[in-house]
Formats: sequence, C-alpha cells, structure tokens
Amino acid sequence: MNWTELLRSEIESSFKTTEDLIDRVEEKDLDWKPQTGSNWMTTGQLVKHLTDACGAAMKGFVTGDWGMPEGFDFSQMSPEEMLPPAEKMPSIRDLGEAKRRLAEDKALALEMLEKTSEADLAGKMTTAPWDPKEVVLGRRLLHMIGHLDQHKGQLFYYLKLQGKPVDTNDLWGA
Repeated sequence: MNWTELLRSEIESSFKTTEDLIDRVEEKDLDWKPQTGSNWMTTGQLVKHLTDACGAAMKGFVTGDWGMPEGFDFSQMSPEEMLPPAEKMPSIRDLGEAKRRLAEDKALALEMLEKTSEADLAGKMTTAPWDPKEVVLGRRLLHMIGHLDQHKGQLFYYLKLQGKPVDTNDLWGA
C-alpha cells in the first residue's frame, strides 16, 4: 500500500464513522458538556470542530493556503489565539448544516489528496503553524485524519455520557 491508498482509505473510514456518530446527536443536546473538569467544548462546539478538523488543514499543508489574510504571521499569535479555550470556540446549531459541512471537509480532504503526488507524500518536508519541526507531507496528512479521529472519539464518549446507545462498533465503523 502506498501513501495515497492509505490516506484515501483512512479518510473514507474516518469521515463515515464521524457522520454516523453525528447522526446520533440530538439538537436538544448541543449545549451539553461534561460536568466535571474544565475547558470542555459543548457538544455543538465539538460537532462544529469535527466539520473542519481534517480537510482544511490538509489544504494548508498541500497548498500553503491556511485561509488567513495575505501577510498573516502565525508566529505573532498568542497561545490562546492559536488554541482558544473552549468557551471561545464556535458552535453548530443545526445538525443538517453540520453534516453538509462535514461532507464539504471530506471532499476537500480528498481533493487535496488528489493534488498531491506520491513522491511528495513520501518525501516533501513540511512544517505546521503550530509545529516548526519538519515532517514528511504524508505523515502530516495522516495526523490530520488522526485529529478528526481523536475528536470523533471524544464525540463517542460524549454520546455514552449522555446515555445514548453506542458501542465499539459505532466508534470504529465495524
């Protein structure tokens, strides 16, 4: 298996299970968040984050376009601007909109994969706005799929804590 096949397979699987979990969310629960601890996103904030957790960053790595204004310098951002606390994160209010946005992010991820050669995936070194260490492009893109998976797992546990009937098959798409 090459990078392209691996990444395409992971994109398809991760987005499908994420969509299936979003189907389990009820709009009445969008303001729910765990009661213990701190800095938790609400379910609505988490679902919103899932809708741009992968493809948008893949676009940044593949094209250099991070969606910021011309001349923007990530190094000038404060740590809170780079990773805002949960209460400052946007929320989704409509689950239909969330599914549409998730589908768009998947399409963007697949588009970026198509724009990338196997040679670049295996050998082009990249940095991230949050990590100046050089890492091969294929691994960076795999990390973005992992980012989606991490938050998909968070939604899985939110649903469990809300008493929804989910199990391991729902998490992994089995």
